[in-house]
Amino acid sequence: MAKFSLFSREKKESLDKGLEKTKESVFTKLSRAVVGKSKVDDEVLDKLEEVLVTSDVGVETTLRIIERIEKRVSRDKYLNINELNVILKEEIAALLSENNSGDISSFSQEFEVKPHVIMVVGVNGVGKTTSIGKLAYQYKMAGKSVTLGAADTFRAAAIDQLEVWAKRVDVPMIKQQMGSDPASVAYDTLSSAKSNKSDVVIIDTAGRLHNKINLMNELSKIKKVMEKVIPGAPHEVLLVLDGSTGQNAFEQAKQFTAATQVTALAITKLDGTAKGGVVIGISDQFKIPVKYIGVGEKIEDLQVFDRTEFVDSLFSK
Repeated sequence: MAKFSLFSREKKESLDKGLEKTKESVFTKLSRAVVGKSKVDDEVLDKLEEVLVTSDVGVETTLRIIERIEKRVSRDKYLNINELNVILKEEIAALLSENNSGDISSFSQEFEVKPHVIMVVGVNGVGKTTSIGKLAYQYKMAGKSVTLGAADTFRAAAIDQLEVWAKRVDVPMIKQQMGSDPASVAYDTLSSAKSNKSDVVIIDTAGRLHNKINLMNELSKIKKVMEKVIPGAPHEVLLVLDGSTGQNAFEQAKQFTAATQVTALAITKLDGTAKGGVVIGISDQFKIPVKYIGVGEKIEDLQVFDRTEFVDSLFSK
């Protein structure tokens, strides 16, 4: 089976195309901000602040970026306006680095414990089940055996949709009837994966947010049950966010990080929006690494996040 290439030309082209709307929006605003200017001064920085905030980077993160650039302006005294893109790229990459976003990894990486268990959380409609299907595909293409668990038992559609993906990717899926105990599904999934020596287990969970206490209790119960089968499970709690919702994605991140310990982020639907700045802001504000981004509808368009490639695509002319 073909290996997934982290640095393939196709991946970079897909990333460039997926970020096109955000890039176009940022560049249009930046061009207006620096028109008639030859150096980076206070007026340019004020306009840059506005550009970043309106690109959904978020106020706190924007102020942090501006502060970093101010220090460079103060140190270097005269910064040519043409250097602004380079400085922005460097400072945003540095911010993402501090949060471990885009630390180089791949779907072919070896795991210390097998099966490696990923519990996926997120509200309905953000692309959670689709992301699980695409993750399963990428791991399978990297030569890993994958088992899926349909622990979102509150919606028949969620079970059915995951089953469609399981058949499409050709991986086993463990399910029970709608309304079953989600923890019981998780238990059965891990038991099956363990006996079949699966490399990766991906567990879907309910995407309801109306009651944070219930959500917290439910996720805690699923985690406790999984740990009985495989000590240390889940090894990863992946929060899926819809990048096209902009500031609403921040609110979802706040709710879920309060309900459970999220260890990584997947930010989807970046191809249909000019709000790609949320990737930078959410990573920085919540100090949780962005691990995957969705930049298209094709099955291979869920990519391992690479901060260098991301800022390069976003700020290269």
